[in-house]
Amino acid sequence: MKTYQKKVCLIGDFAVGKTSLIRRFVEGIFDEKYLTTVGVVVSRASLTLEDTSIKLLIWDLAGGRDFTQPGYLAGVAGALLVSDLTRASTLAVCRAYARQIRDVNPRATIVLLTNKSDLIDERAITDEQIRAVSAELDAPFLLTSAKSGENVEAAFMLMARQLVMPEIDPGAVQKP
Repeated sequence: MKTYQKKVCLIGDFAVGKTSLIRRFVEGIFDEKYLTTVGVVVSRASLTLEDTSIKLLIWDLAGGRDFTQPGYLAGVAGALLVSDLTRASTLAVCRAYARQIRDVNPRATIVLLTNKSDLIDERAITDEQIRAVSAELDAPFLLTSAKSGENVEAAFMLMARQLVMPEIDPGAVQKP
């Protein structure tokens, strides 16, 4: 069995749900309380894809531009860019985050997540807007909900697959 260890960062503005997505994936829990991440918190998760073992070092970076501290992005193989479906500005800023990731590693895998899909009545981002940013970043996207668990595991599995099996077509993922 092949074994890989990859550093993956979750990046996005404050309160988009980065920590909640990680906790849902790693621990299987969701907590309504909002706790601000200070600096960085690293979690680990192991996945098996076919005959490949992937150990993800998942870096939960503080919201906003704080993640640009020296060293936070060093060695990054992939990034889950997280926006909040109820706040349109959080999707637009993903472009800047993607540039910073690609400045550090031009071949980094990027997956765009639009979180809080359970808040249907508060939605402020259209499918067309998501598709446009996804195409611009050349990154697949998923609508997620840390609260309900919708597409959380799928997001991390997609990232893992693209890191070790890049021939997978990202366009086959999800089109809302």
